[in-house]
Amino acid sequence: MITERNSRRPSNSEEIRQFHFTAADFARVRDLIYHAAGISLSPAKQDLVYSRLARRLRARQLTSFNDYLAILESGEPEEWEAFINALTTNLTSFFREPHHFPILAEQLQKQQAGRRQLAVWSCAASSGEEPYSIAITAAEHFGTLNPPVRILATDIDTAVLERARRGVYRLDQVHKIPPPQLKRYFMRGTGTNAGLVKVRPELQKLITFQQFNLLEPAWQLKERFDAIFCRNVMIYFDKRTQYEILRKFRPILQSGGLFFAGHSESFHHATDLFRLCGKTVYAPVGREA
Repeated sequence: MITERNSRRPSNSEEIRQFHFTAADFARVRDLIYHAAGISLSPAKQDLVYSRLARRLRARQLTSFNDYLAILESGEPEEWEAFINALTTNLTSFFREPHHFPILAEQLQKQQAGRRQLAVWSCAASSGEEPYSIAITAAEHFGTLNPPVRILATDIDTAVLERARRGVYRLDQVHKIPPPQLKRYFMRGTGTNAGLVKVRPELQKLITFQQFNLLEPAWQLKERFDAIFCRNVMIYFDKRTQYEILRKFRPILQSGGLFFAGHSESFHHATDLFRLCGKTVYAPVGREA
């Protein structure tokens, strides 16, 4: 955390900074990312913001943050995409928060009765580990690589979505997956691809990847979901933004649908919308659970 002290010596990071980055610059960044993506940056993130955006200044051959922020404020679409990609955090892993996946399997069983297909939304898909974990859970539950499940996987960061579409991972990234499942759902690389695995195409076909911003005023979603995974995303939003997003989630859940949140998230300020029905699992208020 950044602190102010009398006669404070510059830190190593300050001494070697290539660009001047003022408190006013940081305030402009905070305002831009909040209005674009709902992310609320704390003052403690100033050094992190500098290091990530300094790369964009170098890429654009700029000499000041003022010039860079002026480009953003002019509305240049390509740089806005790079800006959001630079400031979003993509910490994920296969079967993260593992208690959710047996609950998901039970949910698929319950919701499948009398219906041909189920729909699940992974709305912070990052580099793909979460939607592929959902797909593996569905394939295991139904005993087939072609389960009656459609998965929508979205993220605001286009760079990580491209990695997710490829479905290629290092062996250390799939270490949580039991060997029988690893063999069943992944193809092991050889030669120049040794040390890598790729998700089987049958599993990839279950998933549609697309860019999506949860702050869009109107969500262009044509289906309702049996389960929505929005884990470790709300922690980046203030309470007002959280409430507005939760308000949009509620009507697009099927009757009996479930909402999966992250371990650090709670929605005491939205008890009129969702009620807790399991460990970080919520059901819409006033709807059948």
